[in-house]
Amino acid sequence: MKKALVMMALLSSATYATYRWIRSDDSAAKETADGSLTQDRLWIDHMPRNERDMIQVFIALTEEPVGIFHHGSQWKQTSELFFHETHGTEIRIHYPQTGEKEKVKAVARECSEREMDYCLELSGNSRGVKKYYSRKGWEIDSSLTRQQLEQRAEQLVNQL
Repeated sequence: MKKALVMMALLSSATYATYRWIRSDDSAAKETADGSLTQDRLWIDHMPRNERDMIQVFIALTEEPVGIFHHGSQWKQTSELFFHETHGTEIRIHYPQTGEKEKVKAVARECSEREMDYCLELSGNSRGVKKYYSRKGWEIDSSLTRQQLEQRAEQLVNQL
């Protein structure tokens, strides 16, 4: 179970690092972060039960307004990166691969479900699932380097 989460977190980190490397010469407009619980945090739909259990992951970072919807196990994975702007509980998402745009309502709150500390409900999204969970300590510093992101992902998984 931990190995599957490490693999997914590493894939997400590598995907994000690749994005930052490609965009390093661009002067992408940056949004002002609202300090929302939704952003800069690892969200999953459930804890993987084994190495083949497919889970959904959602991450929205603030340093560069980029995020990822990820679906996978240790052995099979698919991901889609997106750009976003956050306005209160509304996340305006743009998927560069398809050019699609959507407005997603994101409501994050403290909870005590499925041995998790936080719940996130998304509505209006065409990717991922409608409900995700997170724990205290699953914060992500979006200004980290690729190596630091990989180390952070491994730390998060080792806390389980």
